[in-house]
Amino acid sequence: MHFKEIFIHKTDNTAVQLLRYALVGGTATLIDFTLLYALTEYLKIHYLLSATIAVTIALTYNYLLCISWVFDKRKLKNKIAESLIFLIIAMTGVILNGATIYILTEYAKFYYLISKIFSTAIIFLWNFFARKTILFK
Repeated sequence: MHFKEIFIHKTDNTAVQLLRYALVGGTATLIDFTLLYALTEYLKIHYLLSATIAVTIALTYNYLLCISWVFDKRKLKNKIAESLIFLIIAMTGVILNGATIYILTEYAKFYYLISKIFSTAIIFLWNFFARKTILFK
């Protein structure tokens, strides 16, 4: 594959979509971790609330890039329905995120940022396959 096929042209190739999603997800993860750390350490917001705020902002960024660059063929023509389904997928991700961080931090006694690493892997897979299966062709 060439640069333009991977980064420029629209594609329905799952491998290219997964690569693009990983790039988008990587930058979203950077946003997520940075906000989580800053909100928790500098603004002294409880780590679970910080995690919720951070992941919500990162998911919004992720969604906007997904609909404009990663997945170009949508299953739904109705943008409101698509947005609602995305919101359900995202909120499920937010719940999984909080639950994973809580369980690993409170019960396994991991540092909250280590818990977030595990949570990120789970959310990455959940969001990609849920969006690919439900929202995009």
